[in-house]
Amino acid sequence: MTGIILDSVLMLLLVVAIGYGIRLERKLVALRVGQLAFAGAVTELNTAAGRAEAALASLRASGQETDLLHDRIIKARAVKQELEALIARGPTREAAAPVTAEAAPEATPSSRPVLVSDTDEKTRRMASLVERIGGVAATVKPRPEAVKQFAPVFQALAANQAAQQSLNRARRSLDDDLFAA
Repeated sequence: MTGIILDSVLMLLLVVAIGYGIRLERKLVALRVGQLAFAGAVTELNTAAGRAEAALASLRASGQETDLLHDRIIKARAVKQELEALIARGPTREAAAPVTAEAAPEATPSSRPVLVSDTDEKTRRMASLVERIGGVAATVKPRPEAVKQFAPVFQALAANQAAQQSLNRARRSLDDDLFAA
């Protein structure tokens, strides 16, 4: 009789152990699934960190380009003020005699820089200034020293426009990289 009681207690303990083993197996499976999901999240985080580093490098480069562009803008404003002062001191169109085409080969439309139209107010003002300079050049015989004096202005305008386009491309690229994630 004690043998049957001991056997039944032993069977009961074995059933409890099997139930506990099944429960433990389910928890281990859930833990493995969670571990795989965590590994995937770490991989995605690592990829996002790499993209963030690249975006920061691009942002630093854009900041340097912005500093360069800022310096060029300051120089261009100073040249613009000098130019406006020269235009204000210069003769009006009515008072000046027309110039022949042989006397002013620099005043041809192809020698003037072409500005890309932009909605920006500063760009329109600069384009208007270039047109006024072109109008003055077409009606007044240019002096060689005046031609040399305006050459840096045109170069500065062209460089400013190129730098602005480069900065805009960098900003678009940075925006694409940042929002791609």
